[in-house]
Amino acid sequence: MAANKKKVEVGKGIKALLANIDAEDKTRKKKSGVVKVESDSSASIGTVPVDWIEPNPFQPRTEFEQEDLEELITSIKTFGVVQPITVRRLSSKEYQLISGERRWRASKDAGLDDIPAYIREADDQAMLEIALLENIQRADLNAMEVALSYQRLIDECELTHEELSDRLGKKRSSITNYLRVLKLPAPVQKALKSKAISIGHAKVLAGIQKTEVQLLLLERILIEGLSVRGTERTLLRLNQPQNLSKVKDNPGILPEVRKIRDQLSDKIGGKVDINRSSHGKGTIKIHFGSDDEFNDIIESLLDR
Repeated sequence: MAANKKKVEVGKGIKALLANIDAEDKTRKKKSGVVKVESDSSASIGTVPVDWIEPNPFQPRTEFEQEDLEELITSIKTFGVVQPITVRRLSSKEYQLISGERRWRASKDAGLDDIPAYIREADDQAMLEIALLENIQRADLNAMEVALSYQRLIDECELTHEELSDRLGKKRSSITNYLRVLKLPAPVQKALKSKAISIGHAKVLAGIQKTEVQLLLLERILIEGLSVRGTERTLLRLNQPQNLSKVKDNPGILPEVRKIRDQLSDKIGGKVDINRSSHGKGTIKIHFGSDDEFNDIIESLLDR
């Protein structure tokens, strides 16, 4: 019962605290230099001195590209801040960022005294969830930032994989694939963080049991610029018994069976072996490394 109550409360957080901007734009009215919002979410919009704002301690982003920041500074100097940031009030002259740190940083560097802001009511728990959920949706996050944000939502907001899947509108298998990269060796995580490899590459590497094989394949990816499919083919040629099911392929396996196996593996987010005799008999073997992965596989197979 408590879990259901929590789900309702958390589920409305991002909607209630980051309410539809278009709707607010239609309902706001100016008064004494501050625009109030006709809303029951205890929200207002106005301008806040940039020096009164402090960074979000729950910010999931750890790095900001200087080149992108410079472009934003130039844009702000020319057009101003088009999209308000979101803050919460700590006191009469203290505000804390909920979202929009790049815009706030760029505004300071552009020499602005004030910045437009949506002012919300939010406690620490809501702050964390809003910041993480909003930033996960950004297209420029690297896969490691996404994975770490998923893990923080699970650990600090006490969300299950299923609840996180509901919040984000993503398949549980996709979330599991991101979480698996947190167990990869440091060089692989570094390559993923710098976007030298993709989450698809990481998925292949995460299925390899031995670290030395992972690092060997990583080196080949970086040197040869291998695609994800190229990585899988290279893994086959390494011919190590500890590797992915693709390493164990029978040279005589029918292409259509191989294709089905690969599609099934992609669907469930796990390793799959198909052993088939010339008479059409055989077995399908599905691998999983934890209870969460097992649950994700069952969910995918049952289409829940």
